Amino acid sequence: MKFLPAATLTTALALACLGAAPASALSSSADARISTAFSIPGAKVYPEGIATDARTHTVYVGSYADGTVYRARPGRAEAEVFLPSGTDGRRTANGLRVDARGRLWVTDSTAGVSVYDTRTGSRLAHFEVAGSGPRFVNDLTITPDGAAYLTDSVRGVIYRVTPEQLAAGSGPLTEAYDLSPALRPRPAGGFSLNGIVSDRAGRYLLAVDMPEGDLYRVDLATGAVRRVDLGGRDMKAADGLDLSPDGTLRVAHNTTNTLTRWQLGADGTRARLTRTVTDPSLQIPTTLSHTPGRTLVVRSQFDKGGPMTPSTGSPTTFTVASVRGL
Repeated sequence: MKFLPAATLTTALALACLGAAPASALSSSADARISTAFSIPGAKVYPEGIATDARTHTVYVGSYADGTVYRARPGRAEAEVFLPSGTDGRRTANGLRVDARGRLWVTDSTAGVSVYDTRTGSRLAHFEVAGSGPRFVNDLTITPDGAAYLTDSVRGVIYRVTPEQLAAGSGPLTEAYDLSPALRPRPAGGFSLNGIVSDRAGRYLLAVDMPEGDLYRVDLATGAVRRVDLGGRDMKAADGLDLSPDGTLRVAHNTTNTLTRWQLGADGTRARLTRTVTDPSLQIPTTLSHTPGRTLVVRSQFDKGGPMTPSTGSPTTFTVASVRGL
């Protein structure tokens, strides 16, 4: 299978990030408490995705640079390598999720998604995008029925993996919803969809258009796609999303070093901005995982010799932040 060259993917990501709103457009909250949850070993990790296993409280982080997946056990100050670089031919590790049965899902933007046993590290299943055209498989969410939905940032579509396909162990990553007709116009090959979440009842998906700042709702019963009313606000530079059972939506805005909190309406068609935290110590936050009492935020440092241009220096130790008060 022929993939989009890594250099092209890097350029696309950089262009998408540079289209973000200026930091001055977002207010900051000084009372948020930001500290370091744990560090990640390696000189050029450039972490992107994060997932928390609700059963064991173990945290997994993926490297955009080489596909390594790290594991941070509760109480440890440093993560350890769980899946080494190149495992199963994986080039990157973008979106991560741990499902209700403790299986770790890891996307490779150049290919598709793999599913791993968190006890043994063995691969249980894998699904790849069919064909040879451009693709950027980015983030994923898992609905209560066990289906996984994944965004493609270049194609503007959402893929689906059903429980039956997961049981079979492999197959093509098939398109479930094409959001292109609903998205605002973008250059050919330009980025659009990024973070994705689903509500606890399995009624709908929410996916964000990172450059434009729009949030889209996909009705899982009818397939209807609509733009969420953000009350005159936007989600520009939005990367990772995290949706709590009570309808609280937390968003990581990468290039603006910003985190926001929104309250969704009962049917997910409206969202109200309730909190904004902007702080340079977030170091280009890409993704987040909320657990009771704190939100874990990936500090990507993509602007320190990573996929963002121009570079603004060399990276320091790679870490995941702990944010309280979001």
